[in-house]
Amino acid sequence: MIVLQHSWLVILWIFFIGYLVLDGFDLGAGFWHLLTRGEEERRMILNAIGPFWDGNEVWLITGGASLFAAFPPVYATIFSGFYLALIVLLAGFMFRAIAIELRGKEPSPRIRGYWDIAFAVGSIVITLLLGVAWGNILRGLPLDQVGNNTGSFFDLLNPYSLLIGVFGIALLATHGALWIALKTSGDLPAKARRWAGSAWIGTLLLALSAILVTPAAAPHLLTNYMVHPLLWLLPALTALALLLIKVYSAQQRDLAAFLASVCAIGGFIISSVTALYPRMVPADNPQFSLTLSNASSSFLTLKVMLIIVIIGLPFIVGYTVFTHRLFAARVTADQFHY
Repeated sequence: MIVLQHSWLVILWIFFIGYLVLDGFDLGAGFWHLLTRGEEERRMILNAIGPFWDGNEVWLITGGASLFAAFPPVYATIFSGFYLALIVLLAGFMFRAIAIELRGKEPSPRIRGYWDIAFAVGSIVITLLLGVAWGNILRGLPLDQVGNNTGSFFDLLNPYSLLIGVFGIALLATHGALWIALKTSGDLPAKARRWAGSAWIGTLLLALSAILVTPAAAPHLLTNYMVHPLLWLLPALTALALLLIKVYSAQQRDLAAFLASVCAIGGFIISSVTALYPRMVPADNPQFSLTLSNASSSFLTLKVMLIIVIIGLPFIVGYTVFTHRLFAARVTADQFHY
């Protein structure tokens, strides 16, 4: 049972890290969309994410389904406790998707401008809310003995969680700018590298701020690192990846910079999950926390679902790899698909 529980914890975070890495670049691209005033460059940004953005969201859907199957109390607590925020999140997904698909079909520059705003705002709202949700989980929720969140929507908007949310915007804005630099042509890659440099500074400052306030806001996150000092290698490697983003981007090594960003995003998530372990949703009262052992499904459920994942995951990975290989070339100004 313990092996299955830990296997599902790893699988769950593979899906969510995969989502943040893959959908993160088009969410980040949305952040910069309005800063590009020319129609040609805006279309290039959309064409750079066009073949990928909807497929990337498969990782989030699969991760949510995996959470429901493997750890139903965690799923119930998060989705009920963050209900209003999730409604806003879904609205952000809808407006963003509609904007991507419809703005290129609209002949009126004025209407296209409205869709551009919807795309950018939707991307920022999604990123902020995901970051705020993660910040609340790291900080801990006011759970009762049956796992219900007794706090209100406004309790979720606490300073620590908002800090994590803004940090998430800066991190994915860097990631998105690096993707634009990697996938576009003409003058846009140079402009995107400058964007990435600015966002990188924000990411670094916000990461340092989060580290400084964590001992006061969420002291339980330091326990595992104090007990097992070797675990400090995880945030150290994450810091190295963050540093390499700046180095490679300055050298115009766009692929290396983007891969360093992938490692940084994965490192931040793995470091924070390690800090939470074995908790999955910490509570203000530690006795009510949802942990790996008290929130998992039955042995049979975990076993059957593991077989399904072993069969299905290669198809998701294969589709993702195939799509990126098929559309590996940089987009040009004369490719106006969106």
